[in-house]
Amino acid sequence: MGRAWRSTLIMLDYQPSPPRRSDRRNVGPHPQLLLLARRIALLAAIVAAFLGLGALGLALAEGVGAWYAFRWALDTAATVGGFPQPHTLAGQLIHVLLIVLGVGTLFYGLATLTELIVGGHLAQELAARRTRRMINSLTDHHIICSFGRVGRQVARDLRAARASYLVVDPLSENEELAQDAGAPFIRGDPANDAVLIQAGIDRARSIIACADSDPQNIFITLTARELRADIPILARAAVEDSEKKLKRAGADRVISPYKTSGTEMARLALHPQLRGVVDVDAEYRLETLVVGEACEGAFQMVGDIGGGAMIVGLRRGSAFDAQPPSDTVLLPGDVINALGTPNTLGRLESLFETRAQPASGEREDAGASRQ
Repeated sequence: MGRAWRSTLIMLDYQPSPPRRSDRRNVGPHPQLLLLARRIALLAAIVAAFLGLGALGLALAEGVGAWYAFRWALDTAATVGGFPQPHTLAGQLIHVLLIVLGVGTLFYGLATLTELIVGGHLAQELAARRTRRMINSLTDHHIICSFGRVGRQVARDLRAARASYLVVDPLSENEELAQDAGAPFIRGDPANDAVLIQAGIDRARSIIACADSDPQNIFITLTARELRADIPILARAAVEDSEKKLKRAGADRVISPYKTSGTEMARLALHPQLRGVVDVDAEYRLETLVVGEACEGAFQMVGDIGGGAMIVGLRRGSAFDAQPPSDTVLLPGDVINALGTPNTLGRLESLFETRAQPASGEREDAGASRQ
């Protein structure tokens, strides 16, 4: 009861920002690029304004045509000196203002370019633009929501399988980790509609919600299911009560790392002959067992030990035999892959369980007692 109340309070406490209508569009240019464009536009507007006013002033003061006055103002602002000096006092004042404003505008433009180049902002913006284009070109990819310990392991396995994927996470430190790993990264809340649209949910193959918070995974699942009804969603659950909530939210499969790892550790501790277990279905699983020296299954044929289970693989040394013949004799050190129900595999586990030999001291004590 206490755990349920805590889960409810956590969900009530977490309220993601509601998506605005404008957020449903694809995210536009980066704010740094917008700032650069505004500074260039401001510079161009200032230049056009003082050239226009200077040309108008020279035309009125010196009594020249508009085109001649404009070229005169441009020549003065650029400090070229190809035109004569004004004759009137008003023209001379305008001439001085054009020189001062022209030099000041030139220094402003040079300072802006220097800041972009020396500060590395231009290279960063170009790299970010390339990343956005690459993300927009992804299709049939996996969207990893959160880049914590579980998310990083998911990324490593997908990379090993050569599957395309991208990461969505709001934390800047995870962005650095993703960049070091070469993973495409979108910084934002994966429970936000606009962020998932930017990640290409309409073209994605699956959504993997692996945040550390169960309420966060529930909101991610709800958002993804609302945006696309047919996309497979895999979600992580830290608390057992959250599994049902994630299913109701629209998750196709729910994985509990703590529950799964605990069950696996207990199973391996109880059965040392097991090398690994894969749950194939609700009633079937695939186990890897080792043939020990003193187990009952050693030196028996595959057809005699199978029972209700299927021996689907046999590894002997570096050689692997898929579906070995029924007359194959199992030797100590062989590794077999068996598929079956928990009951049939339990029988195999008992056949390959190595019986502990009594210690030499215990055997001597037992012999002395019999004498």
